[in-house]
Amino acid sequence: MERLNPDARVVVIAGSTSDQDLVEHGLKVLEEAGIPYEFRILSAHRDPDALHTYVRSLKQRPVKVIIAVAGLAAALPGVCASLTDLPVLGVPVDAGPLRGVDALLSMVQMPRGIPVGTLGIGRSGMVNAAHLAIRILRQATS
Repeated sequence: MERLNPDARVVVIAGSTSDQDLVEHGLKVLEEAGIPYEFRILSAHRDPDALHTYVRSLKQRPVKVIIAVAGLAAALPGVCASLTDLPVLGVPVDAGPLRGVDALLSMVQMPRGIPVGTLGIGRSGMVNAAHLAIRILRQATS
């Protein structure tokens, strides 16, 4: 279920409702750290206009980091990174015939100038993305 928060410092975007169980592990880390977050489900393929509008709107908000969770072709983190100057952390979903390796390779092979900080595949990657977002926020405020 999506969770909206106008005070979010971290936005987590998943490409599909099927990614929600994976995302919950990272949201728990953010909650335990007291970090305000927002969770949305927006697909780079099925909802490109909505995704573009949403990511571009984030510059008017206190958001400092985007975590983008995607599997298979995994376009979501790259599209987000192409639309904003905010740090984008990509988390490959451990799904599909290659168990997330295809998503991982998609995220780490971004064109020059469109950086995506890519974490590990699956649950560990999602948890580490949340921890890395917390560190980025702490650096931004020090």
